[in-house]
Amino acid sequence: MNMIKDSPFAMYTCDGDGRITFYNVAAAELWGREPDPDKDFWSGALKMYDSAGREIAAGGTAVLPTIQSGIASDSEHISIARPDGQVRHLKMYIRPLPGQAGETPGAFITLLDVTENYDYDRRNALLSAIVESSDDAIISKDLDGTIRSWNHGAERVFGYTEQEAVGKSITMLIPRNRLTEEDQILSSIRKGEKIDHFETQRVRRDGQQIPISLTVSPIKNRRGEIVGASKVARDISDRQDAASKQAMLAAIVESSDDAIISKRLDGTITSWNAGAQRIFGYSEAETVGKSITILIPESRLHEEEHIIDNIKNGRRVDHFQTIRLHKAGYEIPISLTVSPIRDLKGQIIGASKVARDVTEQVRSQDLLKRYAENMEMLNSIGKSISEKLDIQTILQRVTDATKKITGATFGAFLYNTMNEEGESLSLYALSGTAAAPGPVLAAADKAFFQQMFSEPVSVRLDNLGSHPEYSRQMPELAFAGMELKPASLLTVPVVSGSGQLIGGLIFGHPEPAVFTADHEDIVGSIASQAAVAIERSRLFEELQLLSEKKDEFVALASHELKTPLTSIKGYLQVLARNHAGQADSLFLNKCLSQVEKLNSLIADMLDMSKIEAGKLVFNLEELDIRALLADVIDTFRHTSQSHEIIASIPDGPVVIQADRQRMEQALVNLVGNAIKYSPNAQSIRVMLEENAEQVAFHIEDQGIGLSPDEQKKIFSRFYRSEQATRFSGLGLGLYLTKQIIDRHHGELTVRSEQGKGSVFSFSLPREQPVALPVTEWGADLNDRLLAGSH
Repeated sequence: MNMIKDSPFAMYTCDGDGRITFYNVAAAELWGREPDPDKDFWSGALKMYDSAGREIAAGGTAVLPTIQSGIASDSEHISIARPDGQVRHLKMYIRPLPGQAGETPGAFITLLDVTENYDYDRRNALLSAIVESSDDAIISKDLDGTIRSWNHGAERVFGYTEQEAVGKSITMLIPRNRLTEEDQILSSIRKGEKIDHFETQRVRRDGQQIPISLTVSPIKNRRGEIVGASKVARDISDRQDAASKQAMLAAIVESSDDAIISKRLDGTITSWNAGAQRIFGYSEAETVGKSITILIPESRLHEEEHIIDNIKNGRRVDHFQTIRLHKAGYEIPISLTVSPIRDLKGQIIGASKVARDVTEQVRSQDLLKRYAENMEMLNSIGKSISEKLDIQTILQRVTDATKKITGATFGAFLYNTMNEEGESLSLYALSGTAAAPGPVLAAADKAFFQQMFSEPVSVRLDNLGSHPEYSRQMPELAFAGMELKPASLLTVPVVSGSGQLIGGLIFGHPEPAVFTADHEDIVGSIASQAAVAIERSRLFEELQLLSEKKDEFVALASHELKTPLTSIKGYLQVLARNHAGQADSLFLNKCLSQVEKLNSLIADMLDMSKIEAGKLVFNLEELDIRALLADVIDTFRHTSQSHEIIASIPDGPVVIQADRQRMEQALVNLVGNAIKYSPNAQSIRVMLEENAEQVAFHIEDQGIGLSPDEQKKIFSRFYRSEQATRFSGLGLGLYLTKQIIDRHHGELTVRSEQGKGSVFSFSLPREQPVALPVTEWGADLNDRLLAGSH
């Protein structure tokens, strides 16, 4: 027993209830404490853990099962916690002890401390995991170059699997022309020397050579003898690519036309390329180490603070257009792009700035802006002068607009026309002076401008005094008593499409060289528009004159025709009453019918003339349109025996605001047309519908019908469909009806199918929204003239 007590191996016994009956000094030292026989059972350790690190109770080991089964146990591994904080890893050897008579059996436990082996195994496992997870190739070999281990990184770098590499010579990875390197490496390893970051070439399984960085260390056994080498090979293709890219970027920076500058966060310039020297005029030696503010105008120094603030917060500044200073002191428009520069830790340490000279771009933008403004102005002026047909208004608007565009102090428009004697007069409009334009130029001025416009080309004089051929004749201009002494002069002819000189625009300014080629071009464009507007105005005057003469003729003809027709009609009526013979009555009735047709045609012609002249009068009144329609239907039932009129109209009054005579005229036209253009039908249908806001009429026939193209034109003046030519008429009835309905703020439409008939419909509001002035009827002619109708 003394031998067990003094044994260096930890041993103890316990009975079947777990009470510790014996322990030696080694066990107490291993536990780090003396067990309390009243409190500690099964083990003297403070805490115990299983192999997975889970805490187990003192009776949770294999001691009790061994006692119960009587079978020894040699396989249990536990960990214990000592009072001093150490953790020891143990292997338990448990032997059952038979009990004496009347005693409970127990167990004899030997504890083997395997902590050092356990830590060694853990270190090996950790190193193995590191080796296997490394992206680098980690290879071990013996001193004859035979590969002994091969990780996944080696497989990725060289393409060989572990099975293909282990046992083979390391020379399979070495190009033929580099085999001597292996001898040198092994020589160093045998001497115990480590090789660090040796850059060379090695060969992949597919034959491709790759650049690698080698680190080779000796491997020693427990006796310290060198038995092999551990080799770490890193593929540095990316690094070499990066170096190539860096060299390429450096070349790009140096060859760039843009200024590429780097600076610290305090604004100190750290690099300066050739593009920066070209744009700003400073050499690299003059700028590196200086503040970036040498390039910034004083009024824009706040921009640098804004840029640096963005850079410090990791924000890039893109295409910031601003102004910077050249070494010579003049300003340069530039576009700046500034990006943060970071160190290897990702911290922002400066800024990279790319500055592009955008002088040409800004100039182009200004030209485009000026062009757009000019186009907008031309469009506005063109629209303005096209809205009017009065020549004096056109001349004044053109003069005012062009004087503003050119910046002239005065402008004038000379307009040539002929009086009744054939003499040339010069009418003009003035701008920039309170003087009123006069109809006649002074003789001296007329002679001067006749010379200026002797050829239909523009004349631009920067200094009138340096052109004696003009200045001798023009000591001063006297427009309506206004004396002008220009130094700069611009004249632009206004020429018609046929090449005739209509007149000219003249601009003056007391300072020299005010007018530019752009002014000349713009005014020339406006002069072309003015020429078109003036010709249209002349055409309008001619058309007005023709229209007035036509109206006079129609009114005179109507009057002259109606007088004899009235007499003829009276004589025929007298004859009809005094001659009772059947044949005579037949002929007389036919004559009276034809006279009525002539009267109707003359009335339509006269109405059309009044519409276009704006002289057709409306007399609005509260009108029962149902009663008026019933009267029209009743009249046709008595005068037309060929068709039955099927009417669908309300029972009570239908009151609207309308002109009785004109509404009756519209209804007679539509009902008469339905009968007239359905010669093979026996009936027509007339309907009247109403609601709170409006009334609607529908006149339906089963007549000749209209094609889709004819439906689009049917309401035009003098239009007649192809099939209607065999019927008498001038094509004015539907035109007049449409005008009447339109002027009552209604709508007239047609639905038709050729050969099957038509439905003419119109609607009218119960109350007219506004009064119907006589002048409204004359808008039709003016609208067509303004639109260029002939």
